[in-house]
Amino acid sequence: MSWQNLESVSGLSAIVQASGGRPQLIFKHSTRCGISAGAKRRLDAGIADLAAQLDLHYLDLIAHRDISAAIAEQFSVRHESPQVLLIQNGSSILDLSHYSIEVDRILAGVKSDG
Repeated sequence: MSWQNLESVSGLSAIVQASGGRPQLIFKHSTRCGISAGAKRRLDAGIADLAAQLDLHYLDLIAHRDISAAIAEQFSVRHESPQVLLIQNGSSILDLSHYSIEVDRILAGVKSDG
């Protein structure tokens, strides 16, 4: 399993819709930030565990600032970089940024009741 690139606002709508059946993870990554690179390495190290429970979406913030703004508005979260949002049943149920982005924290946030 690899990351699915999020490259359009319509892609965001598809993620929200899909979250009704399976949790979705959005990773907002700044390709110019060392902290963001570290967060991506941590996520990649646990990608098999993540992919077993979630669909994984990657947003390049430098290339797609408009989508990042749409995410902030859609889920009423403050824009941060790096940032992960766990989307389930159309809502953001977990929002982590910077050094708090850890595979175990994400997996603990998945609601088993769907």
